[in-house]
Amino acid sequence: MPEHDPGFRHATMPALTRGREVVLPRAAEAMVWSGVGLPLDAVAVPGVLLGRGDVLVEVELTTVCGSDVHTALGHRPADRPLVLGHEQVGHIVAVAEQSYASNGMPLRVGQRVVWSVTVSCGTCQRCRRGVPQKCLQLAKYGHERMRRGWELSGGFATHVQVRAGTAVVVVDEQVPATVLAPASCATATVVAALGAASALVPLAGATVLVTGAGMLGLTACAMATDAGALVVVSDPDAARRQLALAFGAAAVADPGAPTESPTGVASVLTALLQAGAAEPTVALELSGARSAVQCALDLIGVGGVVVLVGSVSPGEAVPLDPESIVRRLVTVRGVHNYTPDDLAQAVTYLSGAWHRHPFSALVGAIFDLSQADAALTLAATACHPRVGLSPQPPATLG
Repeated sequence: MPEHDPGFRHATMPALTRGREVVLPRAAEAMVWSGVGLPLDAVAVPGVLLGRGDVLVEVELTTVCGSDVHTALGHRPADRPLVLGHEQVGHIVAVAEQSYASNGMPLRVGQRVVWSVTVSCGTCQRCRRGVPQKCLQLAKYGHERMRRGWELSGGFATHVQVRAGTAVVVVDEQVPATVLAPASCATATVVAALGAASALVPLAGATVLVTGAGMLGLTACAMATDAGALVVVSDPDAARRQLALAFGAAAVADPGAPTESPTGVASVLTALLQAGAAEPTVALELSGARSAVQCALDLIGVGGVVVLVGSVSPGEAVPLDPESIVRRLVTVRGVHNYTPDDLAQAVTYLSGAWHRHPFSALVGAIFDLSQADAALTLAATACHPRVGLSPQPPATLG
C-alpha cells in the first residue's frame, strides 16, 4: 500500500533494548481496528525488535474467524486499537536466538509455519498444571491492544511477530494455504474438543451429534467420521447441511423443523436408533446458539458427554435440570483455546485429510490485505465457512 494513502500511518520503531533488531526492506503493514463502525487503518511498521525465542513470519494467508467478526461488530469486549486475525500460515523471515518449534527443533528462516492463538508463560500455576491455553499471563494473537514493541500482533498484516511461548508447528509446502490457515484456531480447537470427549467416550462406533455446520462443525464432522464415529450434523441452513454430507456426515437435521418433522434433530436420531445405531453419547456444540446448547443437553444419551465450544460471546443463560444430568450420568465439558499438542495433531490431520475432504473449498473468497473491511463484511454474512486475506496474489495460494 503506497505511503501517500491518507489511511496509511507509520508505527514508531520499538526502543532498542536487548534483542535482535530487524529492519525490513519494505515496511510491514498491519490493518488496525479502532472501533465498531470504523474502517480499518493501514499502519506501517518499518522494523521489529525480536526478543529471545521470537520469530518474524511473513503471512501467506489469514482466514477470518468468527471471533474476528464478533470483535469488529462489538459483540465481545476488546481493547483497541488492535490487529485482528489469529488463523494464518506463513514463512519465517527472521529468527532470534533460542527460537524453537513445539517439537523442540530449532526454527530456521524459510520454514513454512502455523502458530497457536495463545502465548503462554510456561511457568505459572496453570501452565504447570497442563492448561497453558489458560495461562495467568496469557496473550492472544488478534486480541491484544496494539502496543509499542508488539505492533505486529495479529494476522491482518503482512508480517506477524511470533513471540516466545507460542506453539509453532512447521508445515508441508505442498498443503494449500487455504487448508492450513484455519489450523491455528478452528482445527486445533476441534482436536481439543474431540480429545475432551474421547477421554470419556471412545469415538469409534459412537453416535456423535454436532450442532453447527460452520468451519468448526464441518471439521468436527470429518475428524469424528475418520475416527470411526457415526455423525449427525444439525444446522438451520440447508446449504450447510448439504456441505456436511461432503465431510462425512451420516445424517443431517434441521433444528428449526417442527418437533414431529422427520428432519428434526430428535426425529433423525430416533430413526438412526431404530436402524441399529447407538444412542448419541458425544455431543459437540459448536454454534454458540442457546437453542443448540439446550438441544445437546436434552438429547445426549446415558453416560454421554456434551462438549461446549461455541459459547465464546455473551448470550442468554441455558436452564440446566440437575436431576436429568445426574440420572443420565451426563458429563458437560467446556473447551476454550487448545494446547500445543492439539495444534500439532491438527496439522498432522490436515496434511492427509485435505485429500479426503474438501477443506480447501471452505475458504470461499480471498481478498487483498487492503480490502480487510470487505473481507469482514462478507465473513459476517456467513455465506462461506471462511473468508481469506492475503498480502500475496490469490492465484499463488492454491
